[in-house]
Amino acid sequence: MTDALPTLKEADALRADIYRLLATLLRQAPDPELLDWLAELTIEQDGSRLAECWQALAVAANGANTEGLQRAHFRHLVGVIQGEVVPYASWYRNGELMEAALVALRQDLKVLGFERSEHTRDPEDHLAALCEVMAMLIDAESSEQGYFFSQHLAPWAASCFADLGQVDTAFYAALGQLGSAFMESEQARLRVDAGHTPVRILEP
Repeated sequence: MTDALPTLKEADALRADIYRLLATLLRQAPDPELLDWLAELTIEQDGSRLAECWQALAVAANGANTEGLQRAHFRHLVGVIQGEVVPYASWYRNGELMEAALVALRQDLKVLGFERSEHTRDPEDHLAALCEVMAMLIDAESSEQGYFFSQHLAPWAASCFADLGQVDTAFYAALGQLGSAFMESEQARLRVDAGHTPVRILEP
């Protein structure tokens, strides 16, 4: 039994790192160092969808260049008005930006003690921001991570990643497929951890 705790902590540290990686790649195209790191990943194939998706991302990274990915990132996720994929909770849940999903998120972020960075223009319900919050909750070993995921990621994040998985750039399609698979694995993991009944965040 003494070996179980470090193994669990290592698994949680990996989960947090994956959330941070997804957030980074959603916010901006990878720099040459990150692209090289992704291209050199060695994936242990265990037959899982996640392993297959990691391998596909590594292969796509090996065939990509940073300049091309910068253009692709803008086209797919930013756009002049909006990209081909609009990675905001309000868009997926309410059909418009700056809607009810963002209001509910801001209320929960306030209770959790998170404040919007002065250096970002994106509303807080950008998928990258939600991934960053999840990473911080995992790092803090917060009991609220299951609630936060169930309320603010589970209803839409896998669908958003799946849409990204359909774009015509191999790297971003692989990123979308990986994100979708990871969201599904997280939903299964956190559902078990929460005993099927997520705890609500209460005002102090």
